[in-house]
Amino acid sequence: MREEEKKSTSTIRRILKQRWALSAIYIASAAIILAAAFLLQNSFDDSAKDGKEESAETGKNYGEPSVEVNSNLETIKMPVADADKSIIKKQFYDVNADEKAQEEALVFYNNRYEQNKGIDIAMEDGKAFDVKASLSGNVTKVQDDALLGNLVEIEHEDGVVTRYQSVKDIKVAVGDKVKQGQAIATAGKSQINEEAGVHVHFEIRKDNIALNPVDFIDKQASAIQSATEAEGSELEDSANKEETPAVEGSEADKEETPAVEESETDTEQAPAVDETDESTDLESGTDEEGSVPGEDTTEESDSLKDSSNQSN
Repeated sequence: MREEEKKSTSTIRRILKQRWALSAIYIASAAIILAAAFLLQNSFDDSAKDGKEESAETGKNYGEPSVEVNSNLETIKMPVADADKSIIKKQFYDVNADEKAQEEALVFYNNRYEQNKGIDIAMEDGKAFDVKASLSGNVTKVQDDALLGNLVEIEHEDGVVTRYQSVKDIKVAVGDKVKQGQAIATAGKSQINEEAGVHVHFEIRKDNIALNPVDFIDKQASAIQSATEAEGSELEDSANKEETPAVEGSEADKEETPAVEESETDTEQAPAVDETDESTDLESGTDEEGSVPGEDTTEESDSLKDSSNQSN
């Protein structure tokens, strides 16, 4: 056994003494290391791809503006601290209301009547009060106006805007984010509606169209969107139902009777038959008349011949 071990070690030494032995060993070891590194790299890439896909699913909306999830779930409130002690001095002008309600919803100023685009809210005691934000949102307009009594406008989601007029001591500025129930101003007076006294003129608008705030008080803000969509679908249905001129036109085309009347007038052209009858009568008449004078002339000639013979 020792002799065999000696022979193996001697062969190894002989191989190592060769010039190409060390380079071959280096190349082989390098190949093994590169192969192992390649396998590890592939495994790392697979795990990285799986991680990227998971992160893409969880963060695919990253970079989009954040939206308050519960903003449309807020319940629209009266813009006052104590709604039970408030009264509505003038209602919203509703085109579907009766004449008396429409007259009461008109605002008279400068010898002109204007339709009230909101509701005018005051306290029972007629005193000033804090005006609260009816919904959370962003302040987009703050305007001093003696006629309207100053203005604060707050923008919400889905094109909904709330407006607060006839206010003073404004506590917010353009760009401020306000929460529902936050005090934004104090109720005041306006020149356009002096009879209302100390009040706040409150409006709800959807896509710049004034809505009746009373219809949405104590309802979620999403009710505004659903109500306007339902109204829009009703208008489309009524417009489609009213598109009947084409059908009436076709019926009118079917009722074109002048052609029949013309045909009747054509069939009534009897004078042609009468003319032919008259022409035949005339021809027969001329023949008869012509024959009579011929007979008379022959009789007269015979009588002349007889008289001449007698004289001879």
